[in-house]
Amino acid sequence: MRVLLTGSSGWLGRFLAPALARAGHAVTGLDIAPGAHTDVIGSVADAGLVEQLLAEHRFEGVIHAGALHKPDIVRYPAQAFIDVNVSGTLNLLEAAVRHGAGPFVFTSTTSLMITQAIRDEVAAQAVWLDETSGPLKPRNIYGVTKRAAEELCRLWHDLHGLPVVALRVSRFFPEDDDTHEAPSGENLKANEFLNRRLTVEDCAAAHLAALDAAPRIGWSTYVVSASPPFTRADAARLKHDAVALIAERFPDAPALYAARGWVLPDSIGRVYDPSAIERDLGFRCETDFAAVLAALREGEPLPFTHDPGYVPPKELGR
Repeated sequence: MRVLLTGSSGWLGRFLAPALARAGHAVTGLDIAPGAHTDVIGSVADAGLVEQLLAEHRFEGVIHAGALHKPDIVRYPAQAFIDVNVSGTLNLLEAAVRHGAGPFVFTSTTSLMITQAIRDEVAAQAVWLDETSGPLKPRNIYGVTKRAAEELCRLWHDLHGLPVVALRVSRFFPEDDDTHEAPSGENLKANEFLNRRLTVEDCAAAHLAALDAAPRIGWSTYVVSASPPFTRADAARLKHDAVALIAERFPDAPALYAARGWVLPDSIGRVYDPSAIERDLGFRCETDFAAVLAALREGEPLPFTHDPGYVPPKELGR
C-alpha cells in the first residue's frame, strides 16, 4: 500500500516508518523537520501542499501522526495548535476523500480524556478510563484540539464513508516528564507501565494493526496502552494501597525495585484500559509491567527508552 505518514521525523515516526516498510508498504514521510524517513518538508496546515501530495502520489492510506503535543504548549500559541492539529487534520481528511486515500489512521491521545478533576486525582478510587469514559472535558489546548480532530475524523466517516481509526495512545515519550519530579526518569516510566504507558515500538505496531483493520472497522476510537495487571474491582485499593496490591500481583517487585533504588507508587489515580483494541483488532502491547520486572530480574536492559536529552527534531535550531 502507498502510505502517507505525517510526523515522519518525530519520535513515533522514526519507528513507524521502518515498521511500515517492513510490512511491505511504500511510505512517503511528511514533516516540518528533516529526518531519515522524511521525503517532503512541510506542514499539514498547508492545504495546498497536502492537496498536491495526495493528487500526485495517489496514496492508498494515510497515517496522521504529526501534531503539536502537550510540551509544545509553552512553545507555541494556541492558534498554532488549531492550525496544525485541527485544520491540518481537516486538510488531510478532505484530500483523502477527494483522492481515495483510505484507510485513515489518526494518532490521538489519552490526554483528551483527562479532566482537571482526574488530573488532580480527587476521586476516592482510581478512575478507570476506556473509550466510553466521559463526558470529555480536556484541560488544555492540546487535548481540546485532539478532541476536535477526532470529531472531524468521525464526521468524515459519517459523511463520506472514509474508514478511520483514531488511536488514543498513552505515554511513550523518551524524555523526562515535564510535570512530575519524583520519582523521576526510568523509575517513573517503569511505574507507568502499571497504568498509562507503552513503548514506542508497541505504539508503531498498533498503527499498523489499525491500518489493516480500518476498512473492516469503518470508524472507531481505541485506547492504546500496556495491559494493566488490575481490574475495575481493584480501583479502591489502587488509590489507597497500591504498593501492597502490586506486591500481591508481583511478589518480587518490592525487592527488585529496592535493589535499583526505585520506589513503587503509593497510589494510582487512573488506569487506561486497552481491552477494546485487544478484542476488536487482536492487538496487545508486547511490553508490560511484567516485562519491566523480568528485565530487572535478569539484569537485562530495560525494555523501554529513557532519554532525558531528547529534543523533538522540530525544535532543533529554533
